[in-house]
Amino acid sequence: MIIQNDVSAKAYNSFGIDVRLSTLIELDKVSDLSYLSHYLKNKPVRILGGGSNVLLTEEVELPLCLVTFKGMDIVLDDPGYVLLRVQAGEVWHDVVTWAVEHGYGGIENLALIPGRTGAAPIQNIGAYGVEIKDVLHSVRAHEMVSGQVFTFHCSECGFGYRQSYFKNKWKDRFLIQDVTLKLTKSGHHRINTSYGAITKVLTEKGIDNPSISNVCDAVVSIRTHKLPDPSEIGNAGSFFKNPVISEDQYQKLKSSHPEIVSYPVENGVKLAAGWLIDSCGWKGKIVGKTGTYENQALVLVNHGGASGAEVYALSESIQSDVMSTYGVKLEREVNVW
Repeated sequence: MIIQNDVSAKAYNSFGIDVRLSTLIELDKVSDLSYLSHYLKNKPVRILGGGSNVLLTEEVELPLCLVTFKGMDIVLDDPGYVLLRVQAGEVWHDVVTWAVEHGYGGIENLALIPGRTGAAPIQNIGAYGVEIKDVLHSVRAHEMVSGQVFTFHCSECGFGYRQSYFKNKWKDRFLIQDVTLKLTKSGHHRINTSYGAITKVLTEKGIDNPSISNVCDAVVSIRTHKLPDPSEIGNAGSFFKNPVISEDQYQKLKSSHPEIVSYPVENGVKLAAGWLIDSCGWKGKIVGKTGTYENQALVLVNHGGASGAEVYALSESIQSDVMSTYGVKLEREVNVW
């Protein structure tokens, strides 16, 4: 356990926001968790993984726990599937590429999502028709106050669209220790190429019967084009959730905006937030030191030296425009501190 006082957060968040951290506690070994509760003495804390889904708008006075411990192991090898246990500090994309290279299917659509594995169930990360809940077996979580470790099976985590109990009901109560995934070994019945541009990319490559590796490569290609590298332009990936509206509201919108991009879902119709923002004229727009990415309006960026408050103000302007134009409320996907 490494403890630092009065440090800059710039290197610890993908937006590159430079605010002060009062206390930074780096947990680089799982065994550090046994000392953490004693050290904190019931003080509230903030928990951070890769810092890829957070916008820092002010100095962080609470102790900030940075999770970096790593490790992966197969805890069950069945004829049809494996249970892969992944420590919270593993970079998520590294887990995806490892699984694909070993022929384990189920998370190939989630390639190149930034951040660490511990954040995956908190956010219920998802992309191209797949969410982490679709492959999650269980989560082991360290309760910050008691120091006890609890195991939660997938059905107990309260998953919704970019939501979980860890994000709302249990926020800052638990620190994710590890995640166990149920991945297919053969057949890969979960292969999903129906969402977004995956089918188009595979068709362009002449691939009619895609493997999990083909799907992973297609997703990487799409995301590399659409999303900027945080090491070059500060960003947190998709800033807003795709809004879900009722069928009635959708039909009214479609009558006046027939080109609107949408996807049917169980409880209504999901609209493409990027399309809504783009159609309001925001794609590639620069506002002071902030703006939206030139290839994807859904991504807000820090062009250098922007404050979290400036990025937040930009997001409010975008929300206001979309609401006044379409009557649709955009909800932030990024966590605002």
